[in-house]
Amino acid sequence: MRSKTPDKRLRILDSAVRVFAREGFFKAKVSQIAEDAGLAPGTVYLYFKNKEDLLISVFEERMEEIVSRFRAAVMEHHDPKSRLECLVRMHLSGFQSDPDLAACFQVELRQSSRFMRRGVKGGLQQYLGLIREIVESGRREGVFRKEVSAGLVTHLIFGALDEVVSTWVMSGMKYNLVSLTGQLVDLLTNGIGSGVSVIAKQGLEVDREADRALS
Repeated sequence: MRSKTPDKRLRILDSAVRVFAREGFFKAKVSQIAEDAGLAPGTVYLYFKNKEDLLISVFEERMEEIVSRFRAAVMEHHDPKSRLECLVRMHLSGFQSDPDLAACFQVELRQSSRFMRRGVKGGLQQYLGLIREIVESGRREGVFRKEVSAGLVTHLIFGALDEVVSTWVMSGMKYNLVSLTGQLVDLLTNGIGSGVSVIAKQGLEVDREADRALS
């Protein structure tokens, strides 16, 4: 399959997603990516240092695009719960509509030791930042709990989304991922919704060191 995208760098990135999803990161060859893009193998190295650099570049650039698109859509909603639902729906529908990218993000990216060592940076940091904005707006408006660390809630939401998509990918993508939106939003909002909690009743304090690490 040859990409029609005129920009060679973008063609390589698009082809990398397809080849990584089909072959797996370790088995995939740069020559296969170049062939899919309709380019000579040496052309890939003009833009990327190696296969791992290409995999991480796919993640970083797609994440920046995703965050920009999600932010524009989320900010059209005026209440925190609607914003959260919008983000959850877009996250699930985005991966369902692009199964190759889902496989690449949820499975193959984890094969990169460089990525796993990097920690939270770049596009992922921006995405966590968007989730945190939703969480903090909900805390300000009194619809989300204030006694629980905003950082912890942010990672809880992202972790839930990540796990739901990973499970879908590992199951062979046999069911409608988007259909889980309502249940997932209900679980999240009922868990972080305002009201009397065990923490509030018992006067438990947030671990400040953990809170800083999650911020």
